Amino acid sequence: MKKRIFWWLVLLPLGLFILVQLYFLIHILWWIKHNPSSTSFMRQQEAILLEKNPKFVLQHKWVAYDRISNNLKRAVIASEDDGFSEHEGVDWEAMQKAFEKNKKKGKVVSGGSTITQQLAKNLFLSGERSYVRKGQELIITYMLEMCMDKERIFEIYLNVVEWGVGVFGAEAAAKHYYGVSAAGLSASQAARMAVMLPKPRYYDKNTGSAYLQKRSEIILRRMNSSELP
Repeated sequence: MKKRIFWWLVLLPLGLFILVQLYFLIHILWWIKHNPSSTSFMRQQEAILLEKNPKFVLQHKWVAYDRISNNLKRAVIASEDDGFSEHEGVDWEAMQKAFEKNKKKGKVVSGGSTITQQLAKNLFLSGERSYVRKGQELIITYMLEMCMDKERIFEIYLNVVEWGVGVFGAEAAAKHYYGVSAAGLSASQAARMAVMLPKPRYYDKNTGSAYLQKRSEIILRRMNSSELP
């Protein structure tokens, strides 16, 4: 009887947990050489938008890393994760600050996520904010860092991150906002796009935001010091 209880309460959940991690790992290993056609987050947003408009078509086109403007790469690192090229996937200091902020607010309002953590969430997880999801995000983050080099992580991130209502990836975003390819983005355009990332759907509808303009000018000044992978 005790063995049966032990099986149901400990071994079975542990086995399921390991299987889930293997599922994530197999996908990551595949994506070292193959491009993901979509992400969990992308599919969730597409389903929501299709409910509102059955004729909705997602804007997304994959482009190679060398066909994305260095302006955009530098701007995204300056805005989202200036230690991207150095850290091992997690910025613990930023996470500590986020934890303290969440504790003060009494709910999860900030995650302190790096680019790799954001990619982990987008590829596999939901948009909910919880410490359980954050724990899974950390495991996937270290899998990504263990299996891929920084350039590949950044390439996937730039191609799948949300940049507006139904707009995913640098190429679609550059066309959506400026009518140019991702390779043709100017420094000022890139800075503005980078600042949109934390709230892309909001800024898609509020492109004249004063904060967006002010923050873009700050990122524009900081871009040259960004270290690319």
